Amino acid sequence: MYFSTRTDDSLAQPHRLRAAIEASGDLLYCWDLATDRIEWIGALAQFFGPERTAVPQCGDDFNGRINPEDLPLRMQALSEHFAGAQSYDCEYRIRAGNGEFHWVHDRGTVELSPSGTPARLAGVLRLITQRKLQQAHLEQLANYDELTGHFNKLRLREALDDALTHSLRYGRHGAFLVVGVDQLDHINTAYGYEAGDTVLVAVAQCLDRCLRATDVIGRLGSDRFGVLLNPCCETEAAAIGERILHTLRQETITLARNTHLHVTASIGLVCFPKQARTSFDAIAKAEGALLKAKAAGRDCLYVYHLSEEQCRTFRASMKIGEQVTRALKDDRLVFAYQPVVDARTHEVRYYECLLRMYDEDGTLIPASKFVPVVERIGLVRALDRCTLDMALRDLEAHPGIVLAVNISGATAADRGWLRTLVTRLKERSDLASRLIVEITETAALHDIDDTARFVSVVRDLGCQVAIDDFGAGYTTFRHLRALTVDIVKIDGSFVRHLETHAENLLFIRNLLALAKSFNLITVGEGVETEAEAALLLAEGIDLLQGYSFGYPDLKPAWRTPATNGKAAVAPAVSVAGNGHCAVIAMPPAPARA
Repeated sequence: MYFSTRTDDSLAQPHRLRAAIEASGDLLYCWDLATDRIEWIGALAQFFGPERTAVPQCGDDFNGRINPEDLPLRMQALSEHFAGAQSYDCEYRIRAGNGEFHWVHDRGTVELSPSGTPARLAGVLRLITQRKLQQAHLEQLANYDELTGHFNKLRLREALDDALTHSLRYGRHGAFLVVGVDQLDHINTAYGYEAGDTVLVAVAQCLDRCLRATDVIGRLGSDRFGVLLNPCCETEAAAIGERILHTLRQETITLARNTHLHVTASIGLVCFPKQARTSFDAIAKAEGALLKAKAAGRDCLYVYHLSEEQCRTFRASMKIGEQVTRALKDDRLVFAYQPVVDARTHEVRYYECLLRMYDEDGTLIPASKFVPVVERIGLVRALDRCTLDMALRDLEAHPGIVLAVNISGATAADRGWLRTLVTRLKERSDLASRLIVEITETAALHDIDDTARFVSVVRDLGCQVAIDDFGAGYTTFRHLRALTVDIVKIDGSFVRHLETHAENLLFIRNLLALAKSFNLITVGEGVETEAEAALLLAEGIDLLQGYSFGYPDLKPAWRTPATNGKAAVAPAVSVAGNGHCAVIAMPPAPARA
């Protein structure tokens, strides 16, 4: 259909062109700004309805069709384009003939008069309602649980992090509850998973009725909900928890075929910031309290409390945390670099950066003395940001070096750290290709979906990702397929005394078979003897790391001013990878310690 509000039909095009425009579903327009008249060509009925009188004939008519919430955005885009902006491109909603609003994408360009003022605007409208609906659905899935409509685990954790930050800054108290539905697995077995879903929805609705409008609810797992109470003292939180339990006891849930069911719940409660200072810590402690409630017979609430011994440990942890904070401020964190070598030639392929801290009196403190504490008290993200900065400075200063850095499980789920990595490396493939990010197996398995997303982003930048301490957790074929990492590092506890422990050798053989089925590069950690190195080589290991090939060194030869990272580079080695990238050849290993 073609329609023009002008009699000269200046937009009329050949028949085939008009047919092509109508077939595309787009709508072309030319708006004469001097006369305020609009000409159209295309699928008018899809945009404005079948009535010709419904077609806007001037700018005011068209503005009247635009959703009032979107009109200012369009007017601003027009003003900027008329003032000299390169393009006019915006999205907004217009009202169709039936009164419903549809999303459109509007792109156009202005034609200036001889005097330089805007004379007419020519452009095209495209319906994008379906795309907008899909985007809204994806955003919903990214933040909300599809079954209950409450926050999902990731979004709940972010809300808890915000509450903890506010609590620590302003000295206000809050509480976090984990509400677990009792015997949900039995309900699923007896009545089916649809019945279990009905129960979960009913429990979610019960939580809505029992809580304040400012409280936050999220789904933590298959049978657990998290509840954030902020602000709230322990007495108030316990009273709210008891109210939830009482309400659930009175609830009658109707299943299919008019079957009625009564359910109960157990609740674990932790208060912050006194007993938890990070979201991971709060969730872990509340879930621990939930297990105590279930062990006490279910249908009850258990409040997490620190024992006197735990209080002493906590005070010691806070002291270490203060030391780390000052060390971050005073730039007293350093790397000790340990070589990772080719199993056959013993030539260095890369260095692992092992964090160390100088105390205020100059004493060097290994990471094992402060990193576990830092993870517990919530400083690990700041520590990992510093670690990243240090590694990138080394990579920039020494172009022939490949480095591996370790990050915590909390950082793997931290979007802020990931954004920093993307910002620093998106235009620096020369650095990304020489950076290996290591995450421990237990941290990787803590939330496999979060870790998979993290690995995907890091690898897309051109970095490699390694699973550290491989074998210490319970990695399965399914986990490795989901994570798509590049390197697995076999835990040193299985390598030690390998020549006298046949069961360790059998276990390593199985781990290597699993890794090789995905064409992953394998590293044996903690190699201290030639016999261990020979056994691992015979089993098909690719790379080796341990005191047999070099101790962690604060000042390796390639960091000295004389060499400046320009040591002779070893020949490239053919090491099987998973197709994303290969480990880069490195300078020869230092003399054996």
